Amino acid sequence: MPYNVKEVVGNKPSRFTAGHRMCAGCGAPPTIRMIMRALKPEDHAVVAGATGCMEVSSFIYPYTSWTDSFIHTAFECAGATLSGAEAAYQSMKKQGKIDNTTKFIAFGGDGGTYDIGLQSLSGAMERGHDMVYVCYDNGAYMNTGIQRSSATPKFADTTTSPAGKVIPGKMQSRKDLSKIMAGHHIPYVAQTIGYMNFKDLYEKAEKAIYTEGPAFLNVLAPCPRGWGYPTDMLMQINKLAVETCYWPLYEVIDGKYKINYKPANKLPIEEFLKPQKRFKHMFKPGNEWMIEEFQKEVDARWQDLEEITNKN
Repeated sequence: MPYNVKEVVGNKPSRFTAGHRMCAGCGAPPTIRMIMRALKPEDHAVVAGATGCMEVSSFIYPYTSWTDSFIHTAFECAGATLSGAEAAYQSMKKQGKIDNTTKFIAFGGDGGTYDIGLQSLSGAMERGHDMVYVCYDNGAYMNTGIQRSSATPKFADTTTSPAGKVIPGKMQSRKDLSKIMAGHHIPYVAQTIGYMNFKDLYEKAEKAIYTEGPAFLNVLAPCPRGWGYPTDMLMQINKLAVETCYWPLYEVIDGKYKINYKPANKLPIEEFLKPQKRFKHMFKPGNEWMIEEFQKEVDARWQDLEEITNKN
């Protein structure tokens, strides 16, 4: 339904509060704050946080930035931990021991989602638990030293895929986790970002939380340390990711794909790459082929998404 984002959303109390230790210019905190605001005020939430930047910066005993219940779980088992909590809740509700409404939300970075935690995430989705898993994708293992992950884009310079004379950065293409999750045939999958007025992020979070059954949100969360952009450029980086179609905004509802935003004038990928130090080697003379190859991959993935959508 139409609404004024500032009035309806901005005036809601934050359930992810100030005082966390996340870096200035990080994309994860505003993303998570908006997702938690999508909860109805009367509903309680149980949040599971996989080990990562967000967990170590927001939940250092005895301090917490979460106003709802929070479970810190290991890198690999946020999906399993939260699905267990959800199963216990369903059992207690069936027995008449509780009658409140509780929602279950997991947060994990790309290391704990694309890689280490993929097995428990896949299991929780396949079993059909009524929960939402949110990946805040910052494209590497940022918490432990900026090592490459399967979410790291091709040619990116990381501490384990250093751009130099031997290799030109990471040599493999980025995993498409959103489509992998859509392949689980769950009720709701969406790719979104903290872009412009956060409307897309809020609406998709609301759908995910209040869709019965498992749901997955993949949210691009830029990292100033790992990506190498000035801290005040977060929103500009988000915008460029969308306008170049590096990070398309779309959702999959009961198996049907829907693109939520098509740039009126699709920007060349250089606009997204140029402000980031992890890609600076791509702009050296003789390395033009890297940019061309990167552009071809972005174009191919965008075309594939359009074709899938048009078939619905």
